[in-house]
Amino acid sequence: MASCNKQLSSVLLAVLLALVAGGGAVVDAEHLHLYMHDVTGGPSPTAVRVVNAPRGYFGNMFVIDDALTEGASSSTTSRVVGRAQGYYMCASVANLELLVTMNVVLTSGPYAGSSVTVVGRDDINAPVRELSVVGGTGQFRMARGYVLWKTVTPEIIDLEIFVNP
Repeated sequence: MASCNKQLSSVLLAVLLALVAGGGAVVDAEHLHLYMHDVTGGPSPTAVRVVNAPRGYFGNMFVIDDALTEGASSSTTSRVVGRAQGYYMCASVANLELLVTMNVVLTSGPYAGSSVTVVGRDDINAPVRELSVVGGTGQFRMARGYVLWKTVTPEIIDLEIFVNP
């Protein structure tokens, strides 16, 4: 009987450890699909060059406060759900490749008040680029993940954000 109780205790302990290790430890990734409107000209630009390179593009730096919308149409016809705030700079001597550092600040919907921090390399000649999610605030505190970044037009970027909150 003692042997049976010992085996039962071992099995119960193993099940309990499995439940503790697995229960609640796996969080489904959230998927956010947004459009960033990066307006560099006109009367109301949302991306402003703050550093001019001495020659060519290498070293140019832009500060951004771009509208994030639900759809690809302009921010006047598609619902604004947040802002992309940060900067990008031309970080390659040979090609037009950017270093992007920005916060995706959500202002409406279920994640209003939360943000996701994105950092990465944007080779604008590639059809799809992958940038890193390196943190966040609110419901995305300490988030990790990635962003698939696609150019729709020179002023509209399609962002698919996959984040583990």
